[in-house]
Amino acid sequence: MEYRHIPVLLAEVTQQLSLHPGSIVVDCTLGGAGHAKRLLDLVVPAGLLVGIDQDDAALDAAAVTLRLGQQMPSDSTILLKGNFGDLDELLASANIPYVDGFLFDLGVSSPQLDVPGRGFSYMEDAPLDMRMDPDAGESAAQWIAHASEGELERVLRELGEERFAGRIARAIHAARLRGPILTTRALAVLCEAAVPTREPGKHPATRTFQAIRIHLNRELDELTTCLSQVCDLLAAGGRLAVVSFHSLEDRIVKRFIRDQARGEQFPRGVPVTADRMRPRLRPVGKAIHASPAEVASNPRARSAVLRVAERLP
Repeated sequence: MEYRHIPVLLAEVTQQLSLHPGSIVVDCTLGGAGHAKRLLDLVVPAGLLVGIDQDDAALDAAAVTLRLGQQMPSDSTILLKGNFGDLDELLASANIPYVDGFLFDLGVSSPQLDVPGRGFSYMEDAPLDMRMDPDAGESAAQWIAHASEGELERVLRELGEERFAGRIARAIHAARLRGPILTTRALAVLCEAAVPTREPGKHPATRTFQAIRIHLNRELDELTTCLSQVCDLLAAGGRLAVVSFHSLEDRIVKRFIRDQARGEQFPRGVPVTADRMRPRLRPVGKAIHASPAEVASNPRARSAVLRVAERLP
């Protein structure tokens, strides 16, 4: 299947990042380069786009997308394979000393959901995988096979905000005593049977699949780690733009920007230098949501939230 992804809040992201020819911009969640293609247009001829992704299929698709259209200078793009949790190491390996703009488009991309073999979706029957990098770590089927019932319940409750986490965990535990749970359909059927009431417009397996995916890929941990590196890499006046699709992601981003806008907090009497207490970011406007027109044309934009902050001198 062709790797195609409709970028969410594209106009808002490009406007808020405030890039210009000569800027260095890093798309930390490259995907199919829907955002990156537009960002590249803004920074050439003297600028640089750095794209980061841990998915080989995304990197291959992005390399093609970024070559389409107008002829770009050969040194205008660098694509790096890796997890954005290793942001500082990845940029150091590419000799990037500073950045004028960071973009994070969090969560799973449309192609990962739409390609059945990736195992992210309950809509098609496929091997139960869910790894962003198919060559790293254990699959969802492998994790489900050994996770305790208590761990299953905790992950579903904390990362999926699933109110029937206990019932689903018990159903999974009972089912695997009869045999391994190897496919997306098998897991979805268990969720359908375990959930007594349904949320309007939402499949009973939605939160379970979301929670397991976030857990396997350590998405919240990697986001927290990455954000802690951003301020040291952003040039003064540079901007951070984060598009979240999950309340837990958005909460992490919101708190990070708030804390960096306050400066580090220390107990009274602790000897610290003034720079440690100085604010490092300022929020740029309020949270931005997709317009009704965009949601109508791309339903996956419905839960998108964009937050932007600027690096202070």
